Amino acid sequence: MQELFRITGSAAPTLEGSIRTAGAKNAVLKAMAASVLYRTPLALTNVPAIADVASMAQILEALGGNTSRSGDALNMTTSGMSGSHIPAAMMSTLRASIVLAGPLLARFGEVLFSHPGGDIIGERPIDLFLETFEKMGAKVVKEDGSYGVRVPGGRLKGAELFFRIQSVTGTETAMLAAVLADGTTTIKNAALEPEIVWLADLLNASGAQISGAGTPTITIVGTEELLRAPAEPFAVVPDRIEAGSFLLLGVLAAKDLLIEQCVPGHLEAVLHTLRTMGADIEAGPDFLRVRATPALRPAYIKTHEYPGYPTDLMAPMVTLLTQVTGESRVFETIWDNRLAFVEVLRVMGADIVTMDPHRVLIHGARRLVGKKMESPDIRAGLAYLVAAAVADGTSEISNIHHIDRGYENIAERLRAIGMQIERVGI
Repeated sequence: MQELFRITGSAAPTLEGSIRTAGAKNAVLKAMAASVLYRTPLALTNVPAIADVASMAQILEALGGNTSRSGDALNMTTSGMSGSHIPAAMMSTLRASIVLAGPLLARFGEVLFSHPGGDIIGERPIDLFLETFEKMGAKVVKEDGSYGVRVPGGRLKGAELFFRIQSVTGTETAMLAAVLADGTTTIKNAALEPEIVWLADLLNASGAQISGAGTPTITIVGTEELLRAPAEPFAVVPDRIEAGSFLLLGVLAAKDLLIEQCVPGHLEAVLHTLRTMGADIEAGPDFLRVRATPALRPAYIKTHEYPGYPTDLMAPMVTLLTQVTGESRVFETIWDNRLAFVEVLRVMGADIVTMDPHRVLIHGARRLVGKKMESPDIRAGLAYLVAAAVADGTSEISNIHHIDRGYENIAERLRAIGMQIERVGI
């Protein structure tokens, strides 16, 4: 049975109450990959109940590991793992599966994988990963769409790595591969995201030697022994993208909305932009509160690697800007095809001009009208929910498995703050 979201919108701000931020998808998936490096069971808390976590658990189990959940806790045991062939069918559904290649190669001296899948938002080459493995002493053989990587002698060597682009998954994969390498690895032009800092904290609490996470240069001193998990379950950092999504929804459609268990310091670029636009936002140590603003000013948004404006919050921002009087511009610098979703907003009534594949011009405010639409990826799917919340009439969003990949029980949580949304089987 297929399912869809049915939403009845409201032009007036209606949302109120509080909503809690879940654990970060982009942190927990990398910690699950890191579990391959452990000789003792690894336990995490604040783990979101999302489809991507279930997919990564299936891959670990296919490789010989064991996973179990209880509430928001996740336990992983990989001490008996012997396989290093990531199943192609599983890898095709989850982009983050590529990160497994690093720890599998480090532990077993070989790994076989295919090109990873995930959202269709532009080209996602893996040459950066292959170059990293080769610099660390591995040999790469490509055949029939699969990549076989082997280390002569069985153990990776520490290396000097320079990334021509800042890559989050590239940084994390190299960091995980280097934990068991012989010698010291230095990653230059490393990504700076908070999820990388959190992952380094977890690994260091388990016996790894990593310094510089959160800066452009990360240094990893390899260890010969598998890691030992912390005595207490390690809490996953709050999801800044989810918190930012709720914040943008609140600016657009809330009377008074409290976003709990988040880290406002991880959203400085978004907060600066919204406050420049005139939004009424209060930030505390672990919460954000947004109140209805009579009129917002237009904006120019240029996505950028952290700490710049996040590409994963570009789509809901475009939706917000369709309801702001004046001319706004958005420049997507990270992905080639991420602005394709604006065609649906046009059908709903938005005045958006596509200048080129990376830039759009938005003339607001234009009333949106509810429509039937299909979610193309996680973030655009959430943007459609935001658009439907303020559209006249009823909207239906299908292909919602994409949204389920990144947002836990989203319909129930949004309904609790006043959105008229239901999950319907068809």
